[in-house]
This record gives sequence, structure tokens and C-alpha cells, in this order.
Amino acid sequence: MTGARELVAALTRRGETVAAAESVTAGLVCATLAEVPGASAVLRGGLVVYATDLKTVLAGVDKRLLAEHGAVHPEVAAQLAAGARDRCAATWGLGLTGVAGPSPQDGVPPGTVYVALRGPGTAVVRELAIGGDRAAVRAAAVHAAFALLGEHLH
Repeated sequence: MTGARELVAALTRRGETVAAAESVTAGLVCATLAEVPGASAVLRGGLVVYATDLKTVLAGVDKRLLAEHGAVHPEVAAQLAAGARDRCAATWGLGLTGVAGPSPQDGVPPGTVYVALRGPGTAVVRELAIGGDRAAVRAAAVHAAFALLGEHLH
């Protein structure tokens, strides 16, 4: 598993940057990266788009997509990643959306999370089914985002 320290080191070596648009994690990806000394060289910023309308306003997610499929959908995650990358002028963009629980959202069960990565020649979305309480779902989503980015940096 790739941790925040490893990501910051790899991005620094490569001269690359990262940004995130976070719904389910509400800023936890950026906060975790920012704990690492030297993160300011690689962490461009992030968008906390917890409210559905902010996914469009801040990250550029298509309103029709949200109206048709809801906020927890693989294409929403993909557009969040692209929006974070574009709006923060980063090499890499991460997008995270999901249901932390304890109740379903728009018929989507708790623990359903989509993590997306957008970067040079890369557009990937992963679906996760995570068990546990809200904190466990959010922590696992952060780890999954770090692992996804880490795979593309090695």
C-alpha cells in the first residue's frame, strides 16, 4: 500500500503535482497529504464538494449526469478527478465519491465508493465496497486513492 509519505516523495522526484475533488472524504485526502513535510511542493489543492451542487459549481461535473444517476456514480468520480486536475492545474487529479453511511444515499448502499485518477494518458475509475462505520469507509477511500495514484507513479 502506498502511503502519503511515499506519494509525496514520488511526486517530488518526478516534479509532478496532485489535486483532489473530494465528496465522501470531505478533504481527508488533502489533509493527509499535507501532514507530510514537503507536501507543499506537490499538493496543489483540493475541492471539498460534499454538497451535490458543488460538484458542478466547483469541479465541473455535468448537471445532467448528477440528475440522472445521482452523486455516487463512476462517471461522477471520473469528472471530479478531471475537474480537480484542471481547476488546480495539477499533473494528477483524484476524484472520490461514495456513501459513508450509515444509511443508503439515492438507493446506493453504505460502503460504495468510487475513486478516480486523471493524469497524463491516464483515466481510471475503481469501484470499492468497503465495510465498517463512517470513519472506516472514509479512511479506506483515502488509502484506495493513494494506492491508485501510487500505481501510476512507480
